[in-house]
Amino acid sequence: MTRITPFIALVLLGTGGLAAQDTTKAAAPAAAPAAAPAAAVDVAEAVVAKAVVDRQPQDTGSTFPADVGQLVCWTKVTGAEGASIHHVWFHGDTQVGDVELQVGGSPWRTWSKKTVPADWTGAWHVEVRDAAGTVLKRIDFTVGQ
Repeated sequence: MTRITPFIALVLLGTGGLAAQDTTKAAAPAAAPAAAPAAAVDVAEAVVAKAVVDRQPQDTGSTFPADVGQLVCWTKVTGAEGASIHHVWFHGDTQVGDVELQVGGSPWRTWSKKTVPADWTGAWHVEVRDAAGTVLKRIDFTVGQ
């Protein structure tokens, strides 16, 4: 008769006996790594001005004469490299322009121009939006009053 030594008995008891492992079941797929959060677009500065000279806004303000002719929305953004932003121009509550601007780095300065007819006086604003349409900044100004 074969005798089981105490050591072998302990090993068999500790492992729950000699059971085979079922390998026919597929292993659960590993969880996908979490996607890196998109860089947050931040508007560091945004102004309305009469002109841009050497990439800097000139004659900024919140009130402009009726005969201004043209205005510029100048924006400095961070965190939007390779994306785009929009300058959406409004006269009162009526959208009168939507300019898509490509962002090539961070920080990045960019601007759009809007012709302002002399009879379009009153409240204006420009919304700086990200590519998804989220308003990042609103700049209110008045023409001719």
